[in-house]
Amino acid sequence: MSVISRTTPVIECKHVTKTFYNKEGDHLVVNDLHFNVFENEFVVLFGPGQCGKTTILNLIAGLEKPTKGEIVVNGEVVDGPSYKRGMVYQTTNLFMWYSVMKNVEFGPSVRGVPKKERRERAQHYIDLVGLHGFEKHFPVKLSGGMQQRVGIARAYCNEPEIICMDEPFGHLDAQTRYLMEEEVERISNTERRTVVFVTNNAEEAIYLADRIILLHNCPTSVHKEYIVDFPRPRNYTSPEFLALREQITNEMDKTLQERKESI
Repeated sequence: MSVISRTTPVIECKHVTKTFYNKEGDHLVVNDLHFNVFENEFVVLFGPGQCGKTTILNLIAGLEKPTKGEIVVNGEVVDGPSYKRGMVYQTTNLFMWYSVMKNVEFGPSVRGVPKKERRERAQHYIDLVGLHGFEKHFPVKLSGGMQQRVGIARAYCNEPEIICMDEPFGHLDAQTRYLMEEEVERISNTERRTVVFVTNNAEEAIYLADRIILLHNCPTSVHKEYIVDFPRPRNYTSPEFLALREQITNEMDKTLQERKESI
């Protein structure tokens, strides 16, 4: 596994504010958000539902632009989407009329990567996520967990510098979710990337993260950060795991209470 470099940040969120404007009025979602993410780090953005986590991910990916502040990735201000920042969504967003192979190789194909090269690369990631033998299958024939594996392989196949994952296992049943968490840890150890992962599940955050950023309720900002430095693979029932889960969930309850009192 690559060592996390905490020298120069890969992602810098510099006092980012995001307000959405509509007929009903202004809606402040992100308020003066400031944090860094370092090379090869697996960072989890954790917070209550509808607190603004997905908006932050969309800002990093370049799908939204800040109202104030800026996001800098590898020294360049983000001003739009780029293949250098891959996305994995809660809904897989696969092309249902494409086979597994064509879905996985889609990004390199659009970028003009020669067929032989992109096929070899796609096969590598299909094998990596455990879908060897399913290359010609269409997504409708796959289970939810298998579809999400295709989405992960597709994101990695484009060889991004950063992978953003937006609650990718939120719609899966509990057993499949645990299996997919184990898979993401295995894949991350094999193909180390800088990952920003969104969840509102404390156990998932602790199991996967090198660092957890706990967010305030909407409008969101950084409430607290936790370095998760106990050994991998992690045991959901170990004393240190349970202690950190209790600490984080108690802190999240505080942010929810603060929000109620401010209304």
